[in-house]
Amino acid sequence: MASHRATTAPTVTLDITGMTCGGCAARLQRTLAAADGVSGATVNLALERATITLRRQMSPAPLIELVEKAGFQARLHDAPGKAAREDRERVEAAQRADERRTLLLLVLAALLTLPLVVPMVLMPFGLHWMPSPLVQLLLATPVQVLVGARFYRGAARALASGGANMDVLVALGTSAAFGYSLYRVFVPGGAGHLYFEASAVILTLVLMGKLLEVRAKRSTSAAVRALAALRPETANRMVGEDVETVPLADLRLGDRVLVRPGERVPVDGTILAGTSELDEALITGESLPVTRTVGDWATAGTVNGSGALQLDVGALGEDTMLARIIRLVEGAQASRAPVQKLVDQVSAIFVPVVLLLAALTFAGWWAMAGDVDAALSSAVAVLVIACPCALGLATPTALVAGTGAAARAGILIRDIEALEVAHRLKVVAFDKTGTLTEGRPVVTDIVAFDKDSNRLLSVAASAQLASEHPLAHAMVAAARARNLPLAAPKEFEAVPGQGLVAVIGGHALAIGNEALMDQLRIDRFTADQLRRTFEADGKTSVIVALDGRAVGVIAMADELRPTARGALDALKAQGIRTAMVTGDTEAVARTVAARLGLDDVRASVRPEGKAAAIASLREAAGGPVAMVGDGVNDAPALAAADIGIAMGSGADVAMEAAGITLMRSDPLMVAEAISVSRATFAKIRQNLFWAFAYNVIGIPLAAFGLLSPALAGAAMALSSVSVVTNASLLRRWRPGAG
Repeated sequence: MASHRATTAPTVTLDITGMTCGGCAARLQRTLAAADGVSGATVNLALERATITLRRQMSPAPLIELVEKAGFQARLHDAPGKAAREDRERVEAAQRADERRTLLLLVLAALLTLPLVVPMVLMPFGLHWMPSPLVQLLLATPVQVLVGARFYRGAARALASGGANMDVLVALGTSAAFGYSLYRVFVPGGAGHLYFEASAVILTLVLMGKLLEVRAKRSTSAAVRALAALRPETANRMVGEDVETVPLADLRLGDRVLVRPGERVPVDGTILAGTSELDEALITGESLPVTRTVGDWATAGTVNGSGALQLDVGALGEDTMLARIIRLVEGAQASRAPVQKLVDQVSAIFVPVVLLLAALTFAGWWAMAGDVDAALSSAVAVLVIACPCALGLATPTALVAGTGAAARAGILIRDIEALEVAHRLKVVAFDKTGTLTEGRPVVTDIVAFDKDSNRLLSVAASAQLASEHPLAHAMVAAARARNLPLAAPKEFEAVPGQGLVAVIGGHALAIGNEALMDQLRIDRFTADQLRRTFEADGKTSVIVALDGRAVGVIAMADELRPTARGALDALKAQGIRTAMVTGDTEAVARTVAARLGLDDVRASVRPEGKAAAIASLREAAGGPVAMVGDGVNDAPALAAADIGIAMGSGADVAMEAAGITLMRSDPLMVAEAISVSRATFAKIRQNLFWAFAYNVIGIPLAAFGLLSPALAGAAMALSSVSVVTNASLLRRWRPGAG
């Protein structure tokens, strides 16, 4: 049973550069996890990021130093402030410059390698042409020095820190091929096959693979960069009638800001003046602009339409919804799937095992055939094809792409546990009010036993002026629509799951269900008859009692959401059972269930009993259960479920307890969240299959001399690129894609 409460343990997130394969990530993770004051660490190769959980608050400096001692570079991720932003911009500019240099180097390497490859292309056509040994040396040397330098540096750092990685395999394999060929060129009477083309082709192909890999990885993590780009740097602050443009850091809660047509909203806040359409696509996934007016809440990062808006600043910086969304997406992308533990264990021993296999291959060929050329060729092929990159990238790239695609659709996934559970759900349970219904009930019937319905409504609404319950809002709204006098109660006490008791004008008032009336020993015979009539029509009703006597019944109706039936049908099409867990009465719940076609109904469940209802559903289904809700009273059930799914319009506590948050209050998005989970894990399985298959098939072929070093280099480059490219296809996932 999973609980998705927010952790209070301090964490440090570092951006890492210098990792080249899954072995690097696994080694760095072990190093960080073993550090003093650290309780756990996660290193994500696809994001090039380390998330370290601390036992206590501490400076990140020792952790950065530890990373650098391990042979990598590190800096704080997303640190606040202008200086940190400028530092990130410098790093990103340096990365772009490095990518351009890599591209130029690749072009040069390809031009120098091409004459070495031409003889191999001509040979099947019966054409035998080969550059002289000295020309081959002159062509291969710049490739070995210029391209090989990055692999030599990476190998040196890895070996200095007591590990081995892909760079070690590439450096050792190409150096063996180049060195042996160099020896054959200058040894007196040297003859036989030279391997300059093998070393040059391997380095060129690996470099091309790394360049394509970097670009593909960037595409998988595009969602967070797109979200981060939504944050404006400045805002138009209003001071009296004047407007001044100031940095966001200068704003304070309560300031008034002007958002002109076409501008991005800089902060979260309440609209004080103006009406406009806001494009919320990248925040909620809603494709059409939404009309917002005075009293509505506007979210930072949304794009204003044709009208000017004035906002009261309600949230700034890291407290805005946009910042919370970015943190959730980054947290999910940085987490690790359970299957990744096996991958990490394999990667940790992979390179040493490959080195041993290469040595055995060389020794075996030399001993059995006495052919140094064949022995060297096979050993180099084993070293080159056995790159653990694809293995290390298989899971994190799929997770990054999947969670990014979900975020663009308005589905925020807190962590990998939520994603992992979602794709194997057996039951999805829904709260009723605000989830399957609009959450805006309206008063439909008022029956006062003394025939004075206005007095009954006035007293009931007065008692609930301070209440946040949707039924309370409905009664207050109905009273105000009739211009009835309202007066706050002198005493007020909410009774969870039952109603309330209050003192109004010296009279004891109780409003609630039959359980509250029984507790107060109030005769409810006549009221119960009325309630049964209302509930048969799907209306929720409450009894009003004054001074120990029932004086009337008020009935309310809450319209079903237009997509509710479609949402349940979509879940059933996925083979998932549906249920409703609600505090409403059995009669109302059954009526709603019949309209929607729910498989199971648990009614009259108090907030503290919803966790037990979830446990009962789990036992009956024999598998994981999700709970979908939006209110404070849903938080225990959201936390008790294997995965909690919160409506984005709901209470903050509901979102904190949930593993998935839907940015639109649309139950149809529940099926979409499960769909993207299934798509992501399908990609993970595909990637792991291909990553293992490359090595399981390729290493024996190389060891038995059936794979040349050049082809091994091509296969190795292709393995990483294919895994990352396959993962990046998830970016094309859209709601409704299945």
